[in-house]
Amino acid sequence: MKDIINEKIHFSKGDLSSDELINFYNQLILPRLVEEKMFILLRQGKISKWFSAIGQEAISVGTTLAMNDEEFVLPMHRNLGVFTTRKIDLYRLFCQFQGKIDGFTKGRDRSFHFGTIKHKVVGMISHLGPQLGIACGIALAEKIEKTDRSVLVFSGDGGASEGDFHEAMNVAAVWELPVIFILENNQWGLSTPSKEQFRCHQFIDKGIGYGMKTKQIDGNNIIEVFNAIKEIKTKQKGKTEPYLVEALSFRMRGHEEASGTKYYPDGLQDKWSKKDPIENFESFLIKENILTPKEIDNIRSSLKKEINTQWKKAEAAPKIKPNLSDEINDVYKPFNQPIENFKQNTETKDLRFIDAIREGLWQSMEMYSDSVIMGQDIAKYGGVFKVTEGFLEEFGEDRVRNTPLCESAIVGAALGLSLKGRKAIMEMQFADFVTVGFNQIVNNLAKLHYRWNQNADVVIRMPTGAGVAAGPFHSQSNEAWFCHTPGLKIVYPSNPIDAKGLLSAAIEDPNPVMVFEHKALYRSISEKVPTNYYTTPIGKASLIEKGNEVSIVTYGMGVHWAKSTCEKLKINADIIDLRTLIPMDKETVFNSIKKTNKVIVLHEDCLTGGIGAEIAALISEECFEHLDAPVFRCASLDTPVPFAADLENQFLPNERFELKLNELINY
Repeated sequence: MKDIINEKIHFSKGDLSSDELINFYNQLILPRLVEEKMFILLRQGKISKWFSAIGQEAISVGTTLAMNDEEFVLPMHRNLGVFTTRKIDLYRLFCQFQGKIDGFTKGRDRSFHFGTIKHKVVGMISHLGPQLGIACGIALAEKIEKTDRSVLVFSGDGGASEGDFHEAMNVAAVWELPVIFILENNQWGLSTPSKEQFRCHQFIDKGIGYGMKTKQIDGNNIIEVFNAIKEIKTKQKGKTEPYLVEALSFRMRGHEEASGTKYYPDGLQDKWSKKDPIENFESFLIKENILTPKEIDNIRSSLKKEINTQWKKAEAAPKIKPNLSDEINDVYKPFNQPIENFKQNTETKDLRFIDAIREGLWQSMEMYSDSVIMGQDIAKYGGVFKVTEGFLEEFGEDRVRNTPLCESAIVGAALGLSLKGRKAIMEMQFADFVTVGFNQIVNNLAKLHYRWNQNADVVIRMPTGAGVAAGPFHSQSNEAWFCHTPGLKIVYPSNPIDAKGLLSAAIEDPNPVMVFEHKALYRSISEKVPTNYYTTPIGKASLIEKGNEVSIVTYGMGVHWAKSTCEKLKINADIIDLRTLIPMDKETVFNSIKKTNKVIVLHEDCLTGGIGAEIAALISEECFEHLDAPVFRCASLDTPVPFAADLENQFLPNERFELKLNELINY
């Protein structure tokens, strides 16, 4: 590793003109002056928190200057220089810091937790690593579109310990994506030094394991930073491949202002202060007769004046007035499903559940030429369930992509594709494996539109359910995990017609939709399915059987258990197939209960914390006076899903359902 702390910064003008260097200085000093203002405001209690980049400005500014305006940059919380260099209006930026309506998140998120597609900036979430996978998705779109653009994404030496870093690096290398990973090595992750973060001699050594080219630079030298990125971009135009750039620097202040720097060894800050990127660059500009000290003072004075003016303007802006309707409506991107697509042909063909999914996916890929489907083994192999067999030959390798085993990075990549205007479809090989990508789904996809008005046009297919003797890691019903997360839509078909229609509707919808497909239904049921492209309304339940004795509210495999049990017991029941869990069709449920006066909720998921508990609570609140009996629930045992057939049968609720239904009828 370069011992830059003991080396003087050597600036080489090269081909850069004096005007360019003066612009470099203007861009470099602006975030420093903004920070100095923020420190004052923080002490006055006018902002709540601040993550300082003092000493690291050359990295943010130099890299961003090297990128074209149409190239995406994905910064973190210590990259104020990215936002200012991208000419983001200071008034809006200061409104963002104050939680004002003219900020980027309407007061819903703070500091740099936002993006702006206009400026090609995608901000972070607090989990640090997920933006790396997003960069891969944006870069994939650039590669597919042959734009010759690069994508630049930041990580810190601490954040790079997260699995997202390794997943994204691997995906970028395997797919040969034009991503530039900027690792800001400022020596510390909050209070943890680098020696407790990684053991390799230098961070760029990590690139070797991924077959990735690397470069180590002095992060305090803005010209070296700029030239390094320019050089890499030129190489990426000739050969599309990722680069890992380690920018060596030091964090002069605490992780955030409240944490302080008492953990730094004595004298360390004094040594690094001599490497200050601004003071050294000013000395260079004066020595080269590019700027005089007076001109530097004038630049500083002018920028300070502008900062103070824009802050006062933001401070004078009215505070946000909470509006309940706005809060609820902004969770999803507004979308009205085209009614004309609900129409189903009279021409039909007999399809199994899995064939209907395949046909819906195929026709949607034809309908949306910008769509991309990704997943493990989905290309030539056709997926473990053979849903995508033949897709590679029809739609090509750009649109049908095998992925490494890295669910988090691929969900992130799907979001990146969406940010570039593409529809992204991901097959989770088994619903159980979603845990590895959980953070991206619940904290990025789900919250994006609410946070900064950017939708996530992503569909995640979830082969789910037990009954196939697959044991505890290939059989879980985990839809309830996601029903609790605002911003997601959840569909769960029970039959081939709805399987095709709901999947097509999910792809059509610009919001993130999770499609749960019961594996045991894949090849066990079939029916006549319309041959045309059509969609099934999301948020509308289906009353599949009508009766007066009891209402059965269910979905997925539960529909088939309910039908067979009612036939066996000769019970005259309303059987409601919810089809969509979020948003839920409460009206159909309530209307049925008002007619039958008795209700049981049936689902395959475990009883405790299942969606049935929420449905039961809603019924108790809304239909209490219409009930002639308690709200009953029937679900799987509160255990993991067992492997042995007899144990699995005991785990599932279908046999217990007969007893519970009889008990309710005779109540």
